[in-house]
Amino acid sequence: MSMSNLHPFVQKKKGTRRFACSAVAVQAVVVSPQETTLLLSSPVRNPGGVWQVVSGALEAGETVLEGTLREAREELGPKIRLRPLGTIHVQTFHYDENIQYMIAIYYLLAYEGGEVLPGDDMQGSQYRWLSLSELDDENVKIVVPPGQTWILKRAIELYRLWKDQTLQLQVSEL
Repeated sequence: MSMSNLHPFVQKKKGTRRFACSAVAVQAVVVSPQETTLLLSSPVRNPGGVWQVVSGALEAGETVLEGTLREAREELGPKIRLRPLGTIHVQTFHYDENIQYMIAIYYLLAYEGGEVLPGDDMQGSQYRWLSLSELDDENVKIVVPPGQTWILKRAIELYRLWKDQTLQLQVSEL
């Protein structure tokens, strides 16, 4: 079986068109009122003192926002209060030999209080808030997003634009 045959497809009922379907990863980029970004470092998931944003897979039947908020609650704890502001960036990436491509959706969440208590597959993780200047520190190794601190910088810029919006983004039924 070639690599291209591993990629799943959905076919319309009439059989006139095939749609490629991809696994989706949701990345929650949490920004505080002090314009810092929340990162986690898991001794199990990513040993070696590397940092990442909240990251996980979209589950069947979830909207992107539902999946993002679920992952944030799982990895940051039930007491954290977050407000969704919007999408920062979307990209595809190679995951492994069985999943050729995943779609990564980076979603901006405003931190509105509550204790950070890393849980789920990030249990036992350290966490820290990084400023724009700290994101440029070459000694801080960030693996999600991999080598793309510009996404975190964009998150802070978009936070500045969107933090006062009155429109409430809501989880909706499909």
